[in-house]
Amino acid sequence: MAGGATKGDERRTALLAALDHQLRDNSLDEINIADISRRAGVTRSAFYFYFENKAAAVGALMTDMYDESWDAADLLGGDGSMHDRIEASIRTIMAGWGQRTHLWRALLDARAASTAVRDQYASFLDSFVGVVADVIEAERAAGVAPDGVDARAIARALLDLNDRTLERIVRAPEGIDLAPHVDAVVHIWLTAIYGSDS
Repeated sequence: MAGGATKGDERRTALLAALDHQLRDNSLDEINIADISRRAGVTRSAFYFYFENKAAAVGALMTDMYDESWDAADLLGGDGSMHDRIEASIRTIMAGWGQRTHLWRALLDARAASTAVRDQYASFLDSFVGVVADVIEAERAAGVAPDGVDARAIARALLDLNDRTLERIVRAPEGIDLAPHVDAVVHIWLTAIYGSDS
């Protein structure tokens, strides 16, 4: 065992890896806990030791994706104009989650089935509201963005837009070009904050 990992940590990691693998080819409804446990090399009861149900396991699996979203949000503190950093952050989030449509699809299913996962996701989204609102308020204070609607209300609406866009990406037919849609999302973000996208 490496770096202080316990046998329990390894079992939990193996279960999440097995779930991730299964989700690449199956919907959450099509997967059963016995298959996940067998692939992970643990008993079915071990699954229930770590997770209440499949939806809870999906919630745990999404933690890494949440961390990646925070990494994208960190772009807001990088170099270049805030305008450019906002665009880069949005595109990074869409690209990152878009490459893992199997996880996002499972999260949508888990959110529909589990109050706990819904609450977890709402909390995750809420954690970004303050970050985006702070950016809007700072840009207004700097005279770069015009005053207007409450910054937190704008931030929440823009994050809701991202949420629906990610759902569209996941549910889209294979091969469809969603770049124009993402371009439109970037335009809406920039216009909502700056009054225009230029």
